[in-house]
Amino acid sequence: MKAATATAAAGTDPRLDIDWTACQGHGLCAELLPEHIVLDDWGYPVLDRGPVPRTTLKRARRAAADCPVLALKLTTTQGS
Repeated sequence: MKAATATAAAGTDPRLDIDWTACQGHGLCAELLPEHIVLDDWGYPVLDRGPVPRTTLKRARRAAADCPVLALKLTTTQGS
């Protein structure tokens, strides 16, 4: 919880990002985080481009960590 608090305090928004050169379309990310990721017709992820809410941040971290090729990333960007 401290990391999430520090992130919010720093004015950053956690977002999901894909390394398209690494992604192989396994689809595990969509199974672990269906409210933010759906699969296209070829099995590749389509991300919700908004910030990841605090309520799903823990599962977003797990989805990124469990990606077989580590293509899914949870990044932070400076808020405006």
